[in-house]
Amino acid sequence: MLRTTVLAGVLLMTAAAHAQTEPTGAYVDVNGMQMYYEVSGEGDPLVVLHGAYMNIPSMGEIIPRLAETHKIYAIEFQGHGRTEDIDRPITYPNLADDAAAFMDAVGIEKADVFGYSMGAAAGLQLAIRHPEKVDQLIGASIAYDVTGWQPAFREFIPTMSAEMFAGGPMEAEWQKLAPNKDGFIDLVEKLIALEKEPMAWENDVRALQAPVLIIAGDADVSTLEHSVSMFRLLGGGVMGDMGQPLPASRLAILPATSHTAVINQVDLLYGFIEPYLQGKTPAGFMGQ
Repeated sequence: MLRTTVLAGVLLMTAAAHAQTEPTGAYVDVNGMQMYYEVSGEGDPLVVLHGAYMNIPSMGEIIPRLAETHKIYAIEFQGHGRTEDIDRPITYPNLADDAAAFMDAVGIEKADVFGYSMGAAAGLQLAIRHPEKVDQLIGASIAYDVTGWQPAFREFIPTMSAEMFAGGPMEAEWQKLAPNKDGFIDLVEKLIALEKEPMAWENDVRALQAPVLIIAGDADVSTLEHSVSMFRLLGGGVMGDMGQPLPASRLAILPATSHTAVINQVDLLYGFIEPYLQGKTPAGFMGQ
């Protein structure tokens, strides 16, 4: 969930993203702000939550790919993309409550949820705080505790400053869609504060009602051990072929994949996500 300088590479690849069908964009009032969202595709609803410093286009081709089989509701969080910033901290509970309020505003009673990076943590909090709204959760580059970050990232967090981001390519990319072109530094300060927000959600994860597909790169910002730990909290890691159904939650590790490369592995992501959402599991050679 490295939501800082390394995301510049993702943001600069926005122009390469394209949709197979033109999405419909609109605004809706959510917790005192005008939130922008786009709807595309047909089928069961799937709410898509982007990472920090990102927007709908910078999520790349996974959105139009998922729109082939689902009705996608992709939102832009507070201060991101075309959604205005407001005088309020950006916290995971706030982001989760915004997603819940969005679903209420557009008439979605319950949906599957796919989040990446910051959006994955927001999706996890959505499932914790509003369990009635989440059918199945997909968390790409997700963590439930600050101790799950790679040591290098945990050491980097205290050194972050807004000046690191000022005047660079991330600001220029952000300004293309932002309602307030002068608000970038304010957003950066809020997102730096988010990095320092305590995360200790083990008991909440253990009590989750919704299954979770955990997706991580093998060189992600969260450690492999943390991804496995989360999978076990959700009942995963048991031996199959013993006559019992597999746990509903799943774990997928992308090889040779850093944090910012996770969202660009469209074929692999879709190959993991679609069978999970359909409840399909590979058949063993003994037919179990």
